[in-house]
Amino acid sequence: MRKTIARRAGLAGTLLVAALAVAAAPAQADPQPGAANIGSAEFTKSGTTITVPTQGQCSLEGPTSATAQTVSKQGITFGGGTSSCTTTVTDPNTQATTTTSTATGKNFELSALVSAGGPRVKLSTFTVTCTATQTQTNANWSYGGMSGIPNPPSPVPVGYVAPIKRSNGTVLANAVFNTQNLPGDGSIALTMLRITFLPASGITGEVTLGNTSCAPTP
Repeated sequence: MRKTIARRAGLAGTLLVAALAVAAAPAQADPQPGAANIGSAEFTKSGTTITVPTQGQCSLEGPTSATAQTVSKQGITFGGGTSSCTTTVTDPNTQATTTTSTATGKNFELSALVSAGGPRVKLSTFTVTCTATQTQTNANWSYGGMSGIPNPPSPVPVGYVAPIKRSNGTVLANAVFNTQNLPGDGSIALTMLRITFLPASGITGEVTLGNTSCAPTP
């Protein structure tokens, strides 16, 4: 299991990402005040487009919780999971609050690369969480039971790329871990894993697993 934490303090705070300097990362959706989902997929193989819409989406604006059932399509399976986005009042006198936005997925499998000579990618479980107070936001992620993707180092750098290869070394896809968007206002958007297919695979598109975001509370 790997785990990375991003901390963001206030509007003018200092960014700390797993004790590592921040590196350039792929484009990431703008942070929301509090949201989380298990993931989604859209890719085209042999002229057929496979789409798995966002699974288990929650938001502080509602729905504040979601349960996703197993979705299996050609080349990919999301094994279901849950999400919750909650607000807790920590001081009734001042109406100070904290928020927690989390999503947990299970039994994910990507078999689309097998026919191209690539590995079968599996994750038995994964979780992303973003918490926020008036002065700080924190995002973290973890996973277990991964196969088919080389394990990233610990701690995981922002935007770390692990190539997914054939046995002869041809790279079929890139697995990008720990994608972050930190716009400078104290908010965070985090994607645990993004799998982007490359031309050698004969597939176009991508898969994302574990998305969460949060912003300082009012």
